[in-house]
Amino acid sequence: MTGYGKSVTVFQDKKICVEIRSLNGKAMDMSTRIAPQFKCREMEIRTLVSSALERGKVDFSLWVEQSDKADTPAINSEVMQGYVEQMKTISENTGIALPGNLFEVLLRMPEVVARKEVYDVTDEEWAVVLEGIKSAIDDLLAFRKQEGEALEKRFRANIANITALLAEVEPYEKERVEKIRSRIVESLEKNVGVEYDKNRLEQELIFYIEKLDVNEEKQRLTNHLGYFIETIEGSLGQGKKLGFIAQEMGREINTLGSKSNHAEMQNIVVRMKDELEQIKEQVLNVM
Repeated sequence: MTGYGKSVTVFQDKKICVEIRSLNGKAMDMSTRIAPQFKCREMEIRTLVSSALERGKVDFSLWVEQSDKADTPAINSEVMQGYVEQMKTISENTGIALPGNLFEVLLRMPEVVARKEVYDVTDEEWAVVLEGIKSAIDDLLAFRKQEGEALEKRFRANIANITALLAEVEPYEKERVEKIRSRIVESLEKNVGVEYDKNRLEQELIFYIEKLDVNEEKQRLTNHLGYFIETIEGSLGQGKKLGFIAQEMGREINTLGSKSNHAEMQNIVVRMKDELEQIKEQVLNVM
């Protein structure tokens, strides 16, 4: 959900600038910085942005850049004239001479110089602002789309790697059965040194090995891998669902590791976990 969008539109002597940034987030968390004349439209802006971006931490900025002419400070001649008349009267009554730099003094008096601030927004101007906001949103969505395409390629590579690693488990399954049998027999003969019922041993081995069977975990993990790809190819807004599927994949991989009882199989499980961790890190970026 990381993205960036910006637009600059012109209305009369003003540049209207819109900037939107978004970061990962499970819900919509929007902060705004809006020029004073557009503050009354904040709820409309929030609704427009929220409906388009759905979720994430969003920073929205809207400001206006006036042309040099429009931004020129205005001198209030009536206020200045009032100050002059008052100062003359005080000078005559007190005998204090007027300052030589009278004009400079007057320019520093309150409300003599003020910037022009226009807070009334016409429907025509607001239409231009809306177009600017929509353009910035489109820009951000295009950014997100590019990121989404890159994420899809990464996810597919991770899933393909886990699938390939899962296939590598099979050759070690029969091998570990023989190793378990040999280790138990060797332990009985060397450490215990007693006669034992071979038929009973076989029964116990079968029971023990059944507890270590990983076929169900392999099948469920295979189903989860396929469902993850199916969800990617489905409708939009499946980020949370992909996160849940990744959690289920993690459960099966963990169980596979705890049942493996074989060094090579455990190494494969570690590599699977590495691929899955990459998926979990990036799935938060999906809408």
